[in-house]
Amino acid sequence: MSIPSTLNITTAADAVELVKSGDRVFIQGTAMTPTELVDALCDRYQELKNVEFIHIHTEGVAKYAEAPYNESFQTNSCFVGGNVRKNVNSRSGGYIPVFLSEIHLLFRRNILPLDVALIQVSPPDKHGYCSLGTSVDIALPAVQTAKKVIAQINPQVPRTHGDGIIHVSEIDQAIMVDRPIMLHEERPMTMVEKKIGYFVSSLIENGATLQMGIGNIPNAVLLNLNNHQRLGVHTEMFSDGLLPLIERGIVTGEEKKIKTGKIVTCFAVGSQKLYDFVDDNPFVDFKEAAFTNDTALIRANPKVTAINSAIEIDLTGQICADTIGKYQFSGVGGQMDFMRGATLSEGGKAIIAMPSITNKGISKITSFLQPGAGVTTTRAHVHHVVTEYGVVDLFGKNLLQRAKALISIAHPDHRERLEKEAAERFGL
Repeated sequence: MSIPSTLNITTAADAVELVKSGDRVFIQGTAMTPTELVDALCDRYQELKNVEFIHIHTEGVAKYAEAPYNESFQTNSCFVGGNVRKNVNSRSGGYIPVFLSEIHLLFRRNILPLDVALIQVSPPDKHGYCSLGTSVDIALPAVQTAKKVIAQINPQVPRTHGDGIIHVSEIDQAIMVDRPIMLHEERPMTMVEKKIGYFVSSLIENGATLQMGIGNIPNAVLLNLNNHQRLGVHTEMFSDGLLPLIERGIVTGEEKKIKTGKIVTCFAVGSQKLYDFVDDNPFVDFKEAAFTNDTALIRANPKVTAINSAIEIDLTGQICADTIGKYQFSGVGGQMDFMRGATLSEGGKAIIAMPSITNKGISKITSFLQPGAGVTTTRAHVHHVVTEYGVVDLFGKNLLQRAKALISIAHPDHRERLEKEAAERFGL
């Protein structure tokens, strides 16, 4: 591997010397989390003060969110993962409610100017360009606006097509690592998830443009699309579930209007097979989140079918997808971007798919959202709701009609109680 002489290769400890007390530091997320650089920076916790980390979901152990490091480093997360959840819900961390489509504005408009960006990239090509790999999302605007960029160069980073490329001249310090990027392992699919996947798949038409997340419910949906044709993908992220449909020629993108014939995404998380698939593959176009999650671009595609989930939904259709009561569990993300884009698309469908109950048997369809719960998606934006008990469409229904529809797909153990609470709520 030939490294341009203009690139300053050093150790992780020396590279992070660029970070000073009081700096705001961006961390690239998901599978591309630059763990070696982050850990090296954490090793300086005794000499640094008031360093702020800003990021979306990151993988691996977040040392900076734990004692004693959190005395010197503060988390300001735009999307909360399990590794920072406890910190974000304490006095030493914070969460910024923001659409994924708008995070770039925090950097580009100097609302939250970045002093340093920590990233992981592929080795440079013969022209000196590195790839941001599987996480272009908000990493690209972070690199373009940060005063200093520190990169770990990893030959196992996929070289992805699209906009996620930076020149070595934009990198101030670099280190060399050689390890697989973060993998996401799938868990066994439950019968409930299979039923939900079947119901959701019944709503998807030939020629539809899909948006889906990661997890067993999206994968269960995709398992039921083997007889579909001419599907397209315009999504903020995708995972392994799409690969069989691509291999069978079901996902072609030929009817899409935005980037016809290509999968459009801003990040990907999954297995090594997925990363091998996106490596040097022009079929997959990685864009920043400001593009993938732009409602105007989403709606331009035909039959956009957006599949999202919820922590709970009240009887009027309000969706909470990022908190458990007042406890910040995840983030707003791109749900609203795609829900709105789908409903405005010609023939589009916005779908909320979720089990009827939690693992503890608590109904996810409730009379009222829990105290402190955030409304991720308003009741005016919610159309199709799916559980393992069926599908309802709330569009055009009044509050009482919505309540009756949602109760019909609630878990049978909770329907009688919900009916009584609905009667009391609506004065019947």
